Amino acid sequence: MAVAALARHSDEPMLEFEGRWYTWSEVVALANKVTTLLDAAGGQPNGPVVFIARSQAAAIATFLALIRSGRTIRMVYPFQSGAGIARDIASLKPSIVISAQREFSDEVLAAIRNQGAAAIVISEMDAQALAGFEKSSASLPENLPTEPQIEILTSGTTGKPKPFAVKHDMLGTHFANSTKGVFGKEDTSVKPVPALLYYPLGNISGLFSLLPALLGGQKLIVQDRFTVEGWRDYIVRYRPLASGTPAAAVQMILDADVPKEDLASLQFFSTGAAPLDPRVQRAFEERYGIPVLLSYGATEFGGPVCAMSPDLYAEYGAAKFGSVGRPFGGAQIRVIDGATGAELEPGQEGLLEVISPKMGPEWIRTSDLGVIDKDGFLFLRGRSDGAIMRGGFKILPETITEALLGHPAISAAAAVGLPDRRLGQVPAAAIQLKPGLAAPSFSDLEAFLRQRLLATYIPVHWLIVDDLPKTVSLKVDRPAVLRMFEEAAQG
Repeated sequence: MAVAALARHSDEPMLEFEGRWYTWSEVVALANKVTTLLDAAGGQPNGPVVFIARSQAAAIATFLALIRSGRTIRMVYPFQSGAGIARDIASLKPSIVISAQREFSDEVLAAIRNQGAAAIVISEMDAQALAGFEKSSASLPENLPTEPQIEILTSGTTGKPKPFAVKHDMLGTHFANSTKGVFGKEDTSVKPVPALLYYPLGNISGLFSLLPALLGGQKLIVQDRFTVEGWRDYIVRYRPLASGTPAAAVQMILDADVPKEDLASLQFFSTGAAPLDPRVQRAFEERYGIPVLLSYGATEFGGPVCAMSPDLYAEYGAAKFGSVGRPFGGAQIRVIDGATGAELEPGQEGLLEVISPKMGPEWIRTSDLGVIDKDGFLFLRGRSDGAIMRGGFKILPETITEALLGHPAISAAAAVGLPDRRLGQVPAAAIQLKPGLAAPSFSDLEAFLRQRLLATYIPVHWLIVDDLPKTVSLKVDRPAVLRMFEEAAQG
């Protein structure tokens, strides 16, 4: 479908970014230029391409060119330090790296040079080979996939975040060819207005937002990240009948006190990616009179598998408040006992398992705790692995702890999640110092972690303690650590 899409030519406005509209012909022209640069870079024709992609017009044209050329695309998160991007390049072993100029720091360039990869710079609606990196001499990495795929980073629903492959043919079957909404049926309630993209391209939600719209010829409004102002402007300009945001953004909308009349066109508001605090859901519904439809999905499922659809809401309404709905599109769910693996009865809490037709016929074990009621509705109950849910990002406390223990002044550390009215939770770290060493400043600790972790993992709250509380088995007592932060907040 990418081939067919890029065969179209039109001088009608197609894609808006930073207040400027680009025509489909301009998108096609840049995609063709990127294809020429890929061919000129040489190297192995099936070598993977690392794409450090922010949501911008040039990145979308480049993404289409990569899919059309049948390349394996390894997405790298752009909102991290140069050292972090350099580490990703070293581990992903690309033949070619594509990014905006701002990502090509000295550390990143050194990593590209060590790999022998070529580099392409994209800007506005243009692209060019990076001087000194025109040709690729990179060797093919081991275990290269036999079929082209897009490798994105999961958020951790089934364990520690890891690269996850979405094959091109799956995109064609379940993304690009589908005119159905996440509720598994033709979505006739929504006006044919431009689609809105603010998710990262390397995110499963970004793929869901981008590909059906762009490959199907729908106009697209592109924002480099979510802002209340940008989202509100889109709603006011185009007056869609339905919209939605990540869960963390619901509190942001309430905090911004967006006027009720600005959202008057919305009949439904959907959200997912992370649990929504019931108090926030109720406050939004009471202020705006718009039903909030929750959903549940993951990268490992190929997207959403459960949703509270408009039809389900009309039938059950408040009786299922807080539920993420029922499975749709052939998906199946069950709750099991984590110790025995036995399936539990309706109303019992346990580990959630999912069958997603996009992924295959096998049950996928998650780290999510849930309850399925007698009517088949799913209610989420948190995480079995103690993950911190920061907006749509699932953060394992152990990842933060392991990084902190690499600091020369720290002898012990514990990371926990503290409540946050906008994001749901934010990470907090308590540290114990080695005897005789001066305490580093919290800004120094943040800088230390930014060289090792993604920005979402950086703690918002800090404590330096004489001794971390421990259980009888000498493990860190996380509830006691939480109480320490609560007491510190109370003064």
